[in-house]
Amino acid sequence: MKSHLSELTGMEIFLKKDFLQYTGSFKERGASYALLMLPEEQKRKGVISASLGNHALALCYHGKRLNIPVTVVMPIVAPIMKIQSCQQLGANVVVQGHDMGEAKQIAMRLSKERGLVYINGYDHPHIMAGQGTLGLEVVEQVANIDAIIVPVGGGGLIAGVALAIKTLHPNVKVIGVESERCASFTAAIKAGKPVPVPIQSTLADGLAVPMVGYNAFITAAPLIDKLVVVKEEWIAMAILRLVELEKCVVEGAGASGLAAILAGHLDEFKGKRVVIPLCGGNIDTTILGRCLERGLAVDGRLLKFTVTVSDRPGGIAELTKLLSSMGVSIKDIIHERAWITSDIFSVQVKVVCETRDVKHGKQLMKALSENYTNVHFDENVFYGEIPSPLNENGNGVSAGKH
Repeated sequence: MKSHLSELTGMEIFLKKDFLQYTGSFKERGASYALLMLPEEQKRKGVISASLGNHALALCYHGKRLNIPVTVVMPIVAPIMKIQSCQQLGANVVVQGHDMGEAKQIAMRLSKERGLVYINGYDHPHIMAGQGTLGLEVVEQVANIDAIIVPVGGGGLIAGVALAIKTLHPNVKVIGVESERCASFTAAIKAGKPVPVPIQSTLADGLAVPMVGYNAFITAAPLIDKLVVVKEEWIAMAILRLVELEKCVVEGAGASGLAAILAGHLDEFKGKRVVIPLCGGNIDTTILGRCLERGLAVDGRLLKFTVTVSDRPGGIAELTKLLSSMGVSIKDIIHERAWITSDIFSVQVKVVCETRDVKHGKQLMKALSENYTNVHFDENVFYGEIPSPLNENGNGVSAGKH
């Protein structure tokens, strides 16, 4: 579908909304195909896999649909909601292992003991082939594509999509996007082979794979035209933009393609026709709330500052009156006397407030600086040029500088 984000970004953007799949992600494509390709005897025995969420849900759903027994091993850190969802789909759920590495070892052992086929969530050939159907659909549904921007975790999606699109349309650029906190494909490209990388917590938890798959790497590496790494702030911003402008609730991994555009990594595609797969929507409600607040902060619409005011009656009232007169909404306010170092007749006030946009935030900074001697805003209040629905003239981009 053509996106409302087209005018905002200066590109003709089309969104492939795979987060609307029944279990909320593109993983259904690979899971369904891998199960369909099993020999009849193995269909009766069943399959096993280790997963934190999306792959497990997809495998359980299609296993039930095709009457194939499914066992999933989920680490103890897996979200309870996803564990329960897999159980409700009739799967045998084994909750063991402190992390994905341990869960995978347990699954491999059970696979041998019980005669079950282990289906890797991103490196099994049939999984990659199934994910590639997204690419087939894209070229059928959108004519004259210039580029497709694909999130990269284990590499299964970009391997399948790149192979499908490059085979049919070699001129289409395939762009891979990773989070800076789990850039395992970038590390593999530098090393010339998959290598383990340390993983930090990230908004794009679906991309947090410590080492890309060997099959995925060999398939995708020659076909990727550009690989970019995005900061967490831009992923939060992309989630916010998709909620506000597209009414799409997607997880961090699904929003990373848009994040790469908003961060300015792909400006060479201005005026071009670009496809972004929104590949997953299984975001925890509390995490979504944090992402939206983080996005508002990056957007200059949620500010935090500290100001020293007089401790006489009416001192704080004058501050709140100033904020009110400017149309600034206070979300939180706290004042403290004990730790202030200036004088005993002053009080330090910490305020978290909402502004309309970057321009409004700068007006607030200016007004506070003119009326108070000691004002301190958090560092990096404004994160560079932020593509926003309205700029100062009302039509384009709001620019906030470091």
